[in-house]
Amino acid sequence: MPTTDVTWGAFSDDGPWVLDDGPQPWQAGLEGVRADVAAWVPRLTRRQLLPPACRLGTTVVHLGGALGRWAVGARRAGGTTSKRDLARRLRVAAEHLGPSYIKLGQIVSSGRGVFPDELVEEFGLLRDRVPPEPYAAIRAVVEEDLGRPLGEVFASFDRRPLAAASIAQVHAAVLRTGEPVVVKVQRPTVAARVRSDLRVMSWIAPLLVGRIPVAALANPPALVELFAETISEELDFRLEAENTVDIGRSFATLGQRGYVVPRPHPTLVTRRVLVMERLSGFAFDDVVGMQGAGIDTEAVVRTGMIGFLEGAMINGIFHGDLHGGNLLVLDDGRTGLLDFGITGRLREVERQACLRLLVSASMNDVRTQLVALRDLGALPEATALESLARQLGLDQPPLDPLAVSPEQLTAEIQRVVKALLGAGARLPKSLMLFVKNLVFLDGAIATLAPDLDLFAEIASIAWYFNERHGRQIALDTGLGAGTWELDLSALQEGTGIDPDQGGVLTHRELQERRKAIRDRVTRRPGRGRRRGRPT
Repeated sequence: MPTTDVTWGAFSDDGPWVLDDGPQPWQAGLEGVRADVAAWVPRLTRRQLLPPACRLGTTVVHLGGALGRWAVGARRAGGTTSKRDLARRLRVAAEHLGPSYIKLGQIVSSGRGVFPDELVEEFGLLRDRVPPEPYAAIRAVVEEDLGRPLGEVFASFDRRPLAAASIAQVHAAVLRTGEPVVVKVQRPTVAARVRSDLRVMSWIAPLLVGRIPVAALANPPALVELFAETISEELDFRLEAENTVDIGRSFATLGQRGYVVPRPHPTLVTRRVLVMERLSGFAFDDVVGMQGAGIDTEAVVRTGMIGFLEGAMINGIFHGDLHGGNLLVLDDGRTGLLDFGITGRLREVERQACLRLLVSASMNDVRTQLVALRDLGALPEATALESLARQLGLDQPPLDPLAVSPEQLTAEIQRVVKALLGAGARLPKSLMLFVKNLVFLDGAIATLAPDLDLFAEIASIAWYFNERHGRQIALDTGLGAGTWELDLSALQEGTGIDPDQGGVLTHRELQERRKAIRDRVTRRPGRGRRRGRPT
């Protein structure tokens, strides 16, 4: 019989314990903890006259050495060769510099479409290259935080971790009361190292502006600020446990029962130790295994997309770091979510802006999209939106990247980036996490449902939101009831499809178009004059 906490949270049906529908013992004082974390981030990212000298020296040796060897070598070749060499050297430097830089690289690696492809691909190697802490150090942290010998809490505790990440590592264990659990343990010195590294990063970042070809809109100082905001809450596992419970509650209120989140233990949660229910299932990319078990992989993708969008746009909370390692598919086809250290929490004005952004995009309303981006913090308050729209060519017909020359396409991309930088565009944390998740889900479609009709799927998701949340959407966006009309003509034109003729675009076909576009830009960079909206 299902445990009673499933009535208010998206938990497994038969849990190892029951969570009360109210504050947990470890939540005492967490509101103040969140406020303190928010306060020290700007202090740490403000450029000081002098950074920590010892750590600066180590950082300069590795980071400066990487940049120097690139500058006298592959930089002269230019183009993709130069960018790939620089990305590789930065990845090697991050490995030598340790957890903070590895974590920064991991965040970049899950941001395809947000960060340059060369960085994403190279930094993806950092996910599996974090050596674990010695068992003795992990045991000392657990015993210090729980205030008891390990054997008084656990009947067994695996010495070898299930996974070792930059901030923490996870061990399988069994409680003395018999429940199988996973135990997330923070690396002993990581908090002090992160604070020291942030001071060094903030001191170095302004010196890199305009000096490396992989900065794009995520310029070095902005990237450090994003990193500080993202990693700050990960250093207190009580906040992660609270995030887990809050997202589980959000799914339940939305009726989203396609997700399962692990229960944190009612009492075994501290700043550096988090004991959780152990979930098991298929790896998110195990298509053969899932289909062999009769699981509809298209339904898995659809659940992922709707649940993520609904949590963000309706409740203002979402898992902020979707990637294959944080997801598994249970035997019954539901998706298990893991690791809530990075969680998107939108203020009301941001939630409404996010909602307006997606609704206006589905209606091909360019000006409202720019207003929403401004309200999300991606553009300065004083931005002249009409002028920016003209500079970006948004008043022109959409551009099909395969219908113009490589020189024209490259010039168009450069012109758009220049206009955005000139307008003061930046990537706030909430928008970065949101876009990063969309990019991951896009990749999930390629893996789990490559023949999904994208236009039909967009229409289906829009119908779902209109049917379930039409009144709230109308209130939050200012649209009149019944005036939300889907207009995919710009998207269709941008993908080479005549809107008047209809047509189908599968994700497999979209991937082929993207590859063709990348090949054109890589093969023949140049300049041109054609304006419009690139896809």
